[in-house]
Amino acid sequence: MAISESQTRSSLIPTFLYSSSAIPFQKMLRSNDPCVSPSPSPSPIVESTPRKAFAIPSPSEPRKKLEMYSPAFYAACAVGGSLSCGLTHTAVTPLDLIKCNMQIDPVKYKSISSGFGVLLKEQGIRGFFRGWAPTFLGYSAQGACKYGIYEFFKKYYSDIAGPEYAANYKTLIYLAGSASAEVIADVALCPFEAVKVRVQTQPGFARGLSDGLPKFVRSEGALGLYKGIVPLWGRQIPYTMMKFATFENLVELIYKHVIPKPKNECSSALQLGVSFAGGYIAGVSCAIVSHPADNLVSFLNNAKGATVGDAVKKLGVWGLFTRGLPLRIVMIGTLTGAQWVIYDAFKVFVGLPTTGGVAPAPAAAIELPSA
Repeated sequence: MAISESQTRSSLIPTFLYSSSAIPFQKMLRSNDPCVSPSPSPSPIVESTPRKAFAIPSPSEPRKKLEMYSPAFYAACAVGGSLSCGLTHTAVTPLDLIKCNMQIDPVKYKSISSGFGVLLKEQGIRGFFRGWAPTFLGYSAQGACKYGIYEFFKKYYSDIAGPEYAANYKTLIYLAGSASAEVIADVALCPFEAVKVRVQTQPGFARGLSDGLPKFVRSEGALGLYKGIVPLWGRQIPYTMMKFATFENLVELIYKHVIPKPKNECSSALQLGVSFAGGYIAGVSCAIVSHPADNLVSFLNNAKGATVGDAVKKLGVWGLFTRGLPLRIVMIGTLTGAQWVIYDAFKVFVGLPTTGGVAPAPAAAIELPSA
C-alpha cells in the first residue's frame, strides 16, 4: 500500500503532543498507524457509553491558589513549619551539641572554640552530629504544630475579638496565638528532646534515637520522657511568644517605614529578605528571654532524678542566665531567621502570601441615624 508524503510527515509527530485539545484514544491510535489509510467517507459509529478523552494539560494553565484559612491552608502551614524547624535545627546540631555540653560540664567545655576542640579530639567529625535524628524528628513535629496551629489560633482569636479589637490589640493576639500553639507543639517535642540531650551529653549512653529511646524508657519509664515538659514549656512558650509577636510587628514596621512601596508590590525575593531580617532580630530576643529555662532543660534531661532546685543550686542564678548565652544568641538568631525564610518560601511556592506586613484594618464605625 502506498503511503503519501503528507501522511508520513503527520504520523511522525502525533498531534496530541502539541495540541491542548482532547483527542479520543482510539482516533489517536488510528492516526499513527501507517498501515491504516483514512477512509474517504467514514461511517458514524454509535457507542452506548461515551469514551473518555486522553489529553495532556497545557503547561501554561495557572496553578490553583489555596484558599486562605481553609483546611488546605492550615495543612500547608504545618508542612512549611515542619520543614523550617526540622531542617534548621538539624543543620545547627554541632552548635547545639557544644551548647548543651557547656551547660552540663563548663569545666571541660570552657568556651566555644575549646569545646569544638575537645569534641573533635574525643569523638571525631562524626561526633559533631550526634543526636541529629531525635533533633530532626522532634523539631519537625514541633514545627508542624507551632506554625500550623499558630495560624489557626491567630485567626480564631481575631474572630473572637472582632475587627476593631483585633486591629487595636494585634500584639496580644500574636502572643495568645503563639502561646496556645506552643503548648501543643512541646508535647510533640518533649520525648525527642529528652533523648537528644541524653545522647549528646553522655557519649556512652547510645548512638542515636533508635537505641537511645528504648534505653531511656527502660531506665526511667515512659513518663520519664516528659519529666522535662514544664521547663520545656518555660523555655519554649516565652521563646515562641517573643518569636512570633516580635516578627509580626517588625515586618509590619519594615514595610511601613523602610520599604518605599506596599508589600503586594514587592518581589518575592524582597519579601523573603524582609522575613529573614525580622526573623533574625526576633531570634536574638527569643534567645535572651528563654535562656534560663534552656539551661534547666539541659540539666534535668542529663541527670537522673534531678530537680529544678538541684539545677539552681549547682548553676546559680547568674549561671542560669548567662552560661552558654553568646553561642545560643548566634545559633538562635541565625536559626530563627532561616526558619522564617523557609516557612515563607514554602508559602510562596504553594501560592500563599508571606507572613505579616499588613496591619489588620479596624472595623468601620457605624453611624446611627439621628432621631
